[in-house]
Amino acid sequence: MTETSETPLLDHLKRRIALSGPITIADFMNDALAHPEFGYYRKQDPFGRDGDFITAPEISQMFGELIGLWAAVSWQQMGSPRKIDLVELGPGRGTLMADALRAVRNVPGFSDALTVRFVETSPVLRSHQQTAIMPYGIPATWHEAFDDIPSRGNAPMIVIGNEFFDALPIRQFERGDHGWAERLIGVDAGTGALGFVRGQETPVTDALIPATLRGTAKPGDIFESCALAIAIADQVARRLNAVGGAALFIDYGHPHSAFGDTLQALKDHKFHSVLDQPGDADVTAHVDFAAIGRTILEADGRVGAVLTQGTFLRMLGIEQRAELLKETADAEQAKLIDTALARLIEADQMGTLFKVLIGYGRDTAPPPCVSGAEG
Repeated sequence: MTETSETPLLDHLKRRIALSGPITIADFMNDALAHPEFGYYRKQDPFGRDGDFITAPEISQMFGELIGLWAAVSWQQMGSPRKIDLVELGPGRGTLMADALRAVRNVPGFSDALTVRFVETSPVLRSHQQTAIMPYGIPATWHEAFDDIPSRGNAPMIVIGNEFFDALPIRQFERGDHGWAERLIGVDAGTGALGFVRGQETPVTDALIPATLRGTAKPGDIFESCALAIAIADQVARRLNAVGGAALFIDYGHPHSAFGDTLQALKDHKFHSVLDQPGDADVTAHVDFAAIGRTILEADGRVGAVLTQGTFLRMLGIEQRAELLKETADAEQAKLIDTALARLIEADQMGTLFKVLIGYGRDTAPPPCVSGAEG
């Protein structure tokens, strides 16, 4: 069992476990991140140098600018429709969207066609997002969930999700000698600490496991599944099929389904014990991009090959953008631009850990950077 520091959420979790028994990791993540009173994202702004982690849009304006231009070219390839919804899932402080809107101001007709829609549950972050995009005069609305976004006739949609799927709740299943058992979280009767426990092992079929992995598991192997990510990917694909459009997902994870324990926590820019101080640390897991892609295809959508973030940003011209910015920068500013560029694209930093998946509607032309398309 893991020794856990007392937090208001910890007391809530202990009472819950006392009443109903060990809880799933998904239940723990839901409360740790989204509890209406004590949840991590509900009560604070965790982003930036003063928070617990820094996302790509906070590293450099180039990131959001290039995504904005990617969206604008996608719109043009759709025939420049008169109306389009630009949706961001989990938009943080609104930095990415602000940089994107600034970058596309001179694309003829695009800003006039836009309605921005944020899928965000945090009141604190909603306020930041509103402030961030206010200078650009683009109408914006906020929604609790993707499916809450209304259809606007035949208006197509462009969906952006940067570091969104990694924070969705997962479940873990461990292979034993005779079957799979779910990893749960309980309370040690002696110490009162939270800890991982095994549920009942059952000879459950491998239906849970992707076909590429069936029959390959060894005792001790862990498989992670994220039902909410699958549900949202399905919703996005079906909406894009109905109205047309594209989706861009960027996150850390693996391009192929695999076994492994990727559950982790971050606090003060450092790795943190997952079960310590629930509600005061970010809890995430690596994204299974193959599962997201399969879901889009099963909904009759289309997907491109999974790219690394470094490859994607290079395809969009980030190195050329950096050189352009340095033309008007002093020596110190130029050094910061080079440092940010390296952090975003180099293999030993974010360049290969982070992956990119582009999906689009079955009747939509492939967006920029799609290669090896399936569907």
